[in-house]
Amino acid sequence: MAKVRHSDPANRTFNYTMIGGARFMGASAARLLVVKFFAAMNPAADVLALASLEVDIGNLQPGNCMIVKWRGKPVFIRSRTEDEIAAATSVPMGELRDPQADEDRVQKAETLVCIGVCTHLGCVPINGAGDYNGWFCPCHGSHYDTSGRIRKGPAPLNLEIPPYSFVDDTKLLVG
Repeated sequence: MAKVRHSDPANRTFNYTMIGGARFMGASAARLLVVKFFAAMNPAADVLALASLEVDIGNLQPGNCMIVKWRGKPVFIRSRTEDEIAAATSVPMGELRDPQADEDRVQKAETLVCIGVCTHLGCVPINGAGDYNGWFCPCHGSHYDTSGRIRKGPAPLNLEIPPYSFVDDTKLLVG
């Protein structure tokens, strides 16, 4: 029977080196898999290109609304008249289901930018219709005012305001 020597320091060093090296390689491979997995979740270049949209609003007359497509959703850009602004700012907060002041929903009082998707079931409301001359969703009867706030019907929330900024007086950057 062969004698096994447990106290050989050279053999112990070799074993520790091999086990440590294997653990290091395993940890490096696991890290690489995790990094590749999360990198695959980043948006593609074509999606990033649609992340922002520059819109010329120079020809938009007061009282009119233009619809542009941003990230696959319609965006309403409405040039509001003085009467529409006055009506939107004079609404008492107690009458609103989703209370938001008109000043908090716009950057410039004369221009409203909102995503044109009804917050009830995702329909696209009709501009200039309804009881409040804002938007009306004929599918289920939601009425929005000229600030995009829900006033009547089953929709639970106001029309969403996308991130936007004014490049200059005639150009708007959505996204």
